[in-house]
Amino acid sequence: MSLLQTIALGALAGFTIFLGLPVGRLQLLGSRTRVAMAMFAVGVLAFIFIDVLSNAMSIVNSALAAARDHHGSVAYLVWLVVLLGAGFAAGSAGLAVLERRMRPLGARTPPIAGGAGAAALTGADVDALAAEMDAARRRALRTGLTIAAAIGVHNFAEGLAIGVSARAGAISLATVLIVGFALHNATEGFGIVGPLGDVKPSWRWLGLAGLIGGGPTFIGSIVGYSVTSHPLELAFYAAAGGAILYVIGEVWNAMRRYGHRELGLLMLTAGFLVGVLTNLIVMLGGG
Repeated sequence: MSLLQTIALGALAGFTIFLGLPVGRLQLLGSRTRVAMAMFAVGVLAFIFIDVLSNAMSIVNSALAAARDHHGSVAYLVWLVVLLGAGFAAGSAGLAVLERRMRPLGARTPPIAGGAGAAALTGADVDALAAEMDAARRRALRTGLTIAAAIGVHNFAEGLAIGVSARAGAISLATVLIVGFALHNATEGFGIVGPLGDVKPSWRWLGLAGLIGGGPTFIGSIVGYSVTSHPLELAFYAAAGGAILYVIGEVWNAMRRYGHRELGLLMLTAGFLVGVLTNLIVMLGGG
């Protein structure tokens, strides 16, 4: 398979993420719908979390086996473990620090409709509340882009697998990987827009989210065709795992205030199973 063919098919695998993104333009009514969408997204993200960490650990375990059989260096194994921990910390704690610094300070609680506080609102209070609502909308959109970035890191590693397989001449494996990743990436669009709740993103925002989440598959296929590096793959898997775990926690906490716990857990299970089913095609090809 040539480089141009690999690039074209890598782009196809990556940009199917746009299939799920338009759902974010729908006006979702009611807390049940918001919880259902968000927890379905959490289920998809939970599967991706397990997937990326299993791939990361397979790299570490291979180095461990080589060191145990005296075919590899212990120092290299230690380096991979350090890289795994550093990447995971960068994806989880790093995002937490970034989110805290970007969060507006001194947020106010809006007064209860019809209460005395509402009657005493001044023009400045109304402006302040409007600013807070706008800040909440920006936080929701920022969370969506954070999810897109975490998925993008994961998809870069998927692109590496496509590029490596194509370069090695395993055309059947590369094709199955592309089909499997394309189906899987289509579900990731729901993972990005699900936690937005009743915030309606612009088409421009959806385009940006799609590029951030799906574009790395395209880039990874080029890098994988040209360069093979287990430490590079491990670093991206670890960072993706940490970022996805952070996002899952944020979305879970945000949805708790809506209630509908049983519905949320059922939708989480449904999202997880969708991730498993779409991944089966990749497994059938030996990916």
